[in-house]
Amino acid sequence: MSAFADPAPVARVVSFYENLSPDGLGRIAEVYAPDAAFKDPFNEVQGLPAIEGVFRHMYEQVHEPRFRVTGQMAQGQEAWLAWEFRFRFKGWREGETQRVRGATHLVFAGDGRVQVHRDYWDTGEELYAKLPLLGRLMRWLQRRLSAS
Repeated sequence: MSAFADPAPVARVVSFYENLSPDGLGRIAEVYAPDAAFKDPFNEVQGLPAIEGVFRHMYEQVHEPRFRVTGQMAQGQEAWLAWEFRFRFKGWREGETQRVRGATHLVFAGDGRVQVHRDYWDTGEELYAKLPLLGRLMRWLQRRLSAS
């Protein structure tokens, strides 16, 4: 895929996520259009206050969340980011750093801000399998359904 004529929009998103902090959420309007849509496996919201709310909730639920973009492709007004999200659960397995790997599809508005943000990641493998009771059930199902 070819790069944007102007690589700044993708670089701005990558920088925002890799440097994300509760105080940095005030910069969300620099990255997202006012009526941007955001969807991940747990949320589907629209508008800056709602998107900011998703991230504020993340900070309430986990310790030390941090994103690292591991790959990117862009063409026209769209981009894909591959990423790793690391965090520690609050109240359960607090000492263990967890890792979620996923991808994000972005569609940019004419002004270079994100108009559509859609996250893709496997909640079963990356999250549910790590929970005590659900994890045991998920591993059992995986063994039952595996061809090997």
